Amino acid sequence: MDYYAWLQENNIQFEWLFPSTTHHGCHITEKQFYKVMAKTGDLLGINYHGTHTMRKTGAYRVYTQSNYNIGLVMELLNHSSEAMTLKYLGLDQISRGKMVDQIDFD
Repeated sequence: MDYYAWLQENNIQFEWLFPSTTHHGCHITEKQFYKVMAKTGDLLGINYHGTHTMRKTGAYRVYTQSNYNIGLVMELLNHSSEAMTLKYLGLDQISRGKMVDQIDFD
């Protein structure tokens, strides 16, 4: 949020949140983004804060905030089955059962 606010305050407008400094109108590469996330993790004292962690966290947030729309998450991750997506998210039958048990049907 601070970074975005800084961009706004300095009237810096890009299509990308992390614009490339070498290729005008483009975003940074995946490797550069990984380095940014790794440095952020180091500064925050997080052992691993990389692109895969961000992908998995983002997918889980879409899953919960879309009322558990596994089909949407499956499509976003380009998975071939719901089972694969549930396994990727770490949602086995037991954890799904716990989630269902927390729903208030009243």
